[in-house]
Amino acid sequence: MRIRPKRLQPGDTIGIIAPSSPPNQESLERSLTFLEQLGLKWKFGKHINNTYGYLAGTDDERLQDMEDMFADPSINGIICAGGGYGSARFTDRLDLQLIRENPKIFWGFSDITFLHTAMGLYSNLVTFHGPMLASCVGKDTFHELSAKMFMQLFEPMELHYTEDISPLGTVSGDVAQGEIVGGNLSLLADTMGTKFEVETKGKLLFIEDVGEEPYRVDGMLNQLRMAGKFSDAAGIIIGDFSEIELKKTKNSLTMDEVFDHYFGDIGKPAVKGFKIGHCEPHFAIPLGVEAKLDGNKKTLTILPGVE
Repeated sequence: MRIRPKRLQPGDTIGIIAPSSPPNQESLERSLTFLEQLGLKWKFGKHINNTYGYLAGTDDERLQDMEDMFADPSINGIICAGGGYGSARFTDRLDLQLIRENPKIFWGFSDITFLHTAMGLYSNLVTFHGPMLASCVGKDTFHELSAKMFMQLFEPMELHYTEDISPLGTVSGDVAQGEIVGGNLSLLADTMGTKFEVETKGKLLFIEDVGEEPYRVDGMLNQLRMAGKFSDAAGIIIGDFSEIELKKTKNSLTMDEVFDHYFGDIGKPAVKGFKIGHCEPHFAIPLGVEAKLDGNKKTLTILPGVE
């Protein structure tokens, strides 16, 4: 049983860090109004303004900010400013025991997938795949439903995803229950062969990505298939695959054809079309909690992520 972090209360303080690429500072500043509306205070990591090429500071600086926030008793939760690239560069040095001993809300997605997977494996912590401050919340496109998803941090609530939210497609029928794991497909592929390799046995595997052509998604799915990640899984939750632009060849399979190839006869539920990922609205979900995927009714039910 994973550790569920303590729920937030109005007046609590959120730690804001940039574990990957430098966040847009104007967008980050605009996002603070939303935290105020939630009744939250905030504290920036010491290196939130740093840049080191395509990274938000050196590996040591980004690692320090993350560990400092978990160790600081005045911080009740941590929300990442943005993704991009770089969190995997320091994950093998991250004090995962410190995180296990100081469980608190950790929220982000995209490149943050590598951290979610590591904390799930070695800190036994429920974490949250949700829209980040500079890359989502501080933009004009931030959706009302995306904003509402933050309320799951204040009150334990069961989440229900149906076609009332977006059209869904059954790639493979059947019903399965299990713990949700996963996130960004590119980052899940990056975990292969490392001590942070995603564990899917008996679990519902969630995948999403952005800006990847069908042949690239095909290659990453094939890597996970050959590693046994699909045969081990209880079911497959296919999130948003956006900004698909054919660059290599005009003769391409569609993304749907790729999904049908890998999941059409998988013998377990696989459902596509969930607005979870690089999209608006972005339906935020806890990772590491029990959920039920019904491929026949096209529904997903997820247990609460906080205590």
